[in-house]
Amino acid sequence: MQVKINNWNINYEVLGEGNPVILLHGWLATLETMRPIANDLSRNFKVYLVDVVGFGKSDLPEHPLKSDDFGNFLRDFMEKLKIKSPILIGHSNGGRMIINAVGRGIVSAKKVVLIDSAGIKPKRSLGYYVKIYFYKVGKFFLNLLPNTKKIKSFKEKLRNNVGSSDYKASSNVLKETMKLIVNEDVTELLPKISVPTLLFWGTLDTATPISDAKKMEKLIPDCGLIEYPGASHFSYLENINNFNAVVNEFLKNDR
Repeated sequence: MQVKINNWNINYEVLGEGNPVILLHGWLATLETMRPIANDLSRNFKVYLVDVVGFGKSDLPEHPLKSDDFGNFLRDFMEKLKIKSPILIGHSNGGRMIINAVGRGIVSAKKVVLIDSAGIKPKRSLGYYVKIYFYKVGKFFLNLLPNTKKIKSFKEKLRNNVGSSDYKASSNVLKETMKLIVNEDVTELLPKISVPTLLFWGTLDTATPISDAKKMEKLIPDCGLIEYPGASHFSYLENINNFNAVVNEFLKNDR
């Protein structure tokens, strides 16, 4: 399915019935990386899978975006589809988007789940951070996806797109977007997230280190942290059965 937001064609899917849940993928990913969560939650919830603007089957932005633009994107998506007070679950840049939108008060959420979330300005160099996202993380999540026939096809398509002329033509706007958002910090927004929040984090995450999780846990008023020892930036895929079980327990009264 597609919806028009700010003249962008945005690709999304809806699974299941019940109270709404929106899943937001990370940088260089697509809604497919959130499907293992969606398939489980769709037994009890109405789950929205979204290709964030610039990724997957959604349109590329015509100019670089800032964190507020991604937060506004989430607000506009909810308004367009008339989604009220959803449960918001985001990985990496998807988490940054949720922090921005909820922290600024432009969307209302019932609960929030952040997975290896971006948003804390890194102490390391910008060049290192960009390299991690555009190369290491991009390759890493391909190897962590469930090895089903559908995912195999997705992996092959994604690999081809990385080297395609269309991808090369669009890479500059994504790189410039990354440069903008990585220099923005969500710290001041964290205390403004007033809904129950759960963090999931890999202790060996090199893109968004565990120290970021501990800072978020301290600053978000009603917040808990689940650490996955030895896990990476895609800690939820590496521990999907446990992740789904814990999330279901967290949301058991929201069905």
